[in-house]
Amino acid sequence: MPAPTDFEVFDLGDVVLQHGATLRGAHLAYRTYGTLNADKSNAIVYPTWYSGRHTDNEWLIGADKALDPDEWFIIVPNMLGNGLSSSPSNTPPPYDRARFPHVTFHDQVECQYRLVTEHFGIGTLPLVTGWSMGAGQTYQWAVSHPEMVQRAVPFCGSSRTAPHNQVFLESISAALRADAAFAGGWYRDDAWPTTGLRAFARVYAGWGFSQAFYWQEEWRKLGFSSLEDFLIGFWEAFFLDERDPNNLLAMAWTWFHGDVGQTPGFDGDTVAALASIRCPVLAMPAEKDLYFPPEDEQWASQHIPDGEVRVIPGVWGHFAGGGQNPDDTAFIDQGIRDMLAREV
Repeated sequence: MPAPTDFEVFDLGDVVLQHGATLRGAHLAYRTYGTLNADKSNAIVYPTWYSGRHTDNEWLIGADKALDPDEWFIIVPNMLGNGLSSSPSNTPPPYDRARFPHVTFHDQVECQYRLVTEHFGIGTLPLVTGWSMGAGQTYQWAVSHPEMVQRAVPFCGSSRTAPHNQVFLESISAALRADAAFAGGWYRDDAWPTTGLRAFARVYAGWGFSQAFYWQEEWRKLGFSSLEDFLIGFWEAFFLDERDPNNLLAMAWTWFHGDVGQTPGFDGDTVAALASIRCPVLAMPAEKDLYFPPEDEQWASQHIPDGEVRVIPGVWGHFAGGGQNPDDTAFIDQGIRDMLAREV
């Protein structure tokens, strides 16, 4: 599927990133759903996830969902690094391709904050929500801008990337870099590192869904006829679909270093950052998520003044949050609906 073109662009100008580099002429791609009301009180921010684009978030938006565009103005900003916003694949020298600077979750949210405040003039967000890296951005919003965020619903994600999660990220990144065609990130258009991308996808496949998902052959519900068919048709197809390897590595760096404790003012103290959150937070981890397990969110929740954890039951692992399984989608939607009904 070609990359989507149905988005708008917010020019960020020169952005000084948390690690010191200046990303010049930066831009944020975004899409909105619904209409901003007169007093600008109905805006929801719903960031994208690892390698996802705004269209990949649409499964949770609709008239039959809590994120109803007839009621809410839903802003879906594309992460820096995802190929639509400023990324290795679309940034001119000297920060193009393998030289793209390191971007943190704090950087992501500060760019989104500018979109929300400077472009739309919004001062209050009834909700921030997101899956996976979108959940990381949700936590970051609650820490960085507690004066704005009224409710937060991170699902299948975390406030700090755990060591086991980092092992996973190292494994997929190493698989991609091992392709000789990768050439240290300076691969040519006529020598694309396809072998590395296929290896990347197959390593990812062992983590994205649970052991029980594979044992029960749940992939058949997605229309695949065999395990190999699933590995090729679902996993390889996704990462071979205009996913640039340098973009994947840039986003993996952001994910690997995720930690709200690195927000300026907290000096690496994750507990203090979590304790600073003013809004109610409903975290929804998946029961069998292999890299964002429920215990990580239970740990974080105890440090949030108004934190709650609801575990998504079932065997779909991390992809319980990906909109593929109707039962999981209904669970997530209900959690968001419950939170939006809360008085704050």
